[in-house]
Amino acid sequence: MLLKGVAALGLTGFGLGGYALAIEPRFRLGVRRYNPSPPAWPRGVRLRLAVLADLHAGEPYMPPSRIAEIVDRTNGLGADAVLLLGDYGASHRILTRRVPAREWAAELARLKAPLGVHAVLGNHDWWDDHAAQVRGRGPVEGRRELERAGIPVYENDAVRLLKDGQPVWLAGLGDQIALFGQKIGRYRQFRGVDDLPGTLAKVPAGEPVILMAHEPDIFPKVPARVALTISGHTHGGQVRLFGYSPIVPSEYGNRYAYGHVIERGRHLVVSGGLGVARLPVRIGVPPEIVVVDLGPPIA
Repeated sequence: MLLKGVAALGLTGFGLGGYALAIEPRFRLGVRRYNPSPPAWPRGVRLRLAVLADLHAGEPYMPPSRIAEIVDRTNGLGADAVLLLGDYGASHRILTRRVPAREWAAELARLKAPLGVHAVLGNHDWWDDHAAQVRGRGPVEGRRELERAGIPVYENDAVRLLKDGQPVWLAGLGDQIALFGQKIGRYRQFRGVDDLPGTLAKVPAGEPVILMAHEPDIFPKVPARVALTISGHTHGGQVRLFGYSPIVPSEYGNRYAYGHVIERGRHLVVSGGLGVARLPVRIGVPPEIVVVDLGPPIA
């Protein structure tokens, strides 16, 4: 009886491992919806955002055909604007082929929305560009290819949109851990290229603003004038069971690991992302496109 139990446990673990490696990261794709009501958002203004985070393009987990599927699904969601939150290329070691930046950018160029497609960069977009690390500054290859594809990239910049006759600002923060710093023992320090005060200074006082920030760790510093902060980076921990992720790439652990967070009246949405990093596994947090509806619910 004991041997049968051990054998059953082993088979269960093998099956779970196979699912985590082969099924959830490669074949599942969901749409996660949020309808926050931030105090700083103007009443009566409806805005639908489709959010794509952490593609990590690379075969076999995120080939161009998978990106094409994600783009087609996103285009069918009726979003007013599409937000791309960084980490476009894969840098984990379990790859059969790296997808060149020009390839994944060409797929993302097919995204369509009335108020446009807008992008920020992530830490891997910086870490994977050796020349940028040597220079200590951008532009990184990912930015050049996105802009070549017609997608604007915001690094401490903001753009004014018009929705229902109301100006709405979209601000994009530079990456917070972009540049390699000194290595102390096993741990490396990082330097950011982010400038939150300078970014928000470009938005007129009293006008609503949405902040795109690849890493959610900036959130405690975000002022109440920002209606909503939208982030990726964490992948929801990639392994998430019963609302808890054992490992989260954030100084705040599970505090900003995933989902809709409200603190002191300020709102944050963290996407679970689409690809994989470091280990190519996902359990309990399948790849997702995030849809955020601000204002009255949209049918």
